[in-house]
Amino acid sequence: MSGVLAAADVRIDRFELRDSVADEVREGLGRDPLELPPKLFYDPRGSELFDRITTLPEYYPTRCERAILNRHAPRLVEGAEELVEIGSGTASKTRALLYAMAAGGRLRRYVPFDVDVSVVEACAEELVELYPGLAVHGVVGDFGRDLERLPDGQRRLFAFLGGTIGNLHPPERAAFLSRLRELMRDGDRLILGTDLVKEQAVLEAAYDDAAGVTAAFNRNILRVVNGELDANFEPRAFRHVARFNHAESRMEMRLRTISPQVVRVEALGLTLELSEGQELLTEISTKFTPAAVARELGDAGLGMRELLTDDGGMFGLAVATCA
Repeated sequence: MSGVLAAADVRIDRFELRDSVADEVREGLGRDPLELPPKLFYDPRGSELFDRITTLPEYYPTRCERAILNRHAPRLVEGAEELVEIGSGTASKTRALLYAMAAGGRLRRYVPFDVDVSVVEACAEELVELYPGLAVHGVVGDFGRDLERLPDGQRRLFAFLGGTIGNLHPPERAAFLSRLRELMRDGDRLILGTDLVKEQAVLEAAYDDAAGVTAAFNRNILRVVNGELDANFEPRAFRHVARFNHAESRMEMRLRTISPQVVRVEALGLTLELSEGQELLTEISTKFTPAAVARELGDAGLGMRELLTDDGGMFGLAVATCA
């Protein structure tokens, strides 16, 4: 770990990701189907591509979640003095929460947690300029492993937005929510972004846009693996595939080989022989019912106080406290 003080009121803690990435890639490439961890989407180029995705007409989650936040921000932040955002990205949607806290005279500290150091540094620099007196304590790490690295605090509002909870397999979701519950104190609250079940055509369009931005985002994961683990994947030799898995109530993004390939991952001492049409699973995105959200929160010792939705009922924002 390295801690960097970029300014008097900015601290950024960085935790080593390479060993974690190597272990997860090795494990994923031993599964059937082959799988890569979606955290590898988010290098600087991947973060830029995802920001573009959030503006696409087909991609509804960001618009719907932002509408909920804008409408309910003053009530969501009542009593909170710190905002802890897990998977913060550029903090674009949480500006509504920060603004509401500042307007109430209660914004003391913002804690962005993300795998991409570039976005943590950029949003920290921007926010301390925008809100004089704000302290920012950024954490660069893997929330599946480094959640306990979050700094202690009080009267905190935890935010895990964007439907990212749905990118985790059920056992991972249960473990994450349980660890988060252990960090929360009386008086803390959690707001959890959850994408809701809807028509298959709407879902599949959101993950396979006409402009091809999501396809580029998906293939970028191979470029990141190449750089991180000295591999020789050829991204152009894979086709983007997005489809809804009814049995698991989730969208799945995959990369399908166009022709047979032999791929070497030097850092793992691993050689992959891929046949034509073989697929790599790169992301799942579970779609929830309100009852499923309440059940999973309850299993982790959290009580869902309400589920706020946009006007179309496409996306949900669960508000939870320690049960």
